[in-house]
Amino acid sequence: MSTFSVNLSIPFPSKREAEIAYQVLIVDKEPSRGSITKKLTLDNNLLQILICGTEARKVRVALTSFFDSLILVTETMQLLGPPVPTYNYY
Repeated sequence: MSTFSVNLSIPFPSKREAEIAYQVLIVDKEPSRGSITKKLTLDNNLLQILICGTEARKVRVALTSFFDSLILVTETMQLLGPPVPTYNYY
């Protein structure tokens, strides 16, 4: 059985913005019955995603859903402005 996969790297202006997007998007799990796996990783200011599945149609649907969520996250960050730096007081 063939496996279809999509591997993307999405750059953000800063590491903090990539972290915010990662934290928001990581909670959106794929349904267990969907035969799709989605792996998000963070590398500095790059958000990386790997979507795999055995049916091209389901991979396409998962990718479309991911982009819908990504667009919402980036538009929200643009609307609210750049993130405020966080400081650790330890």
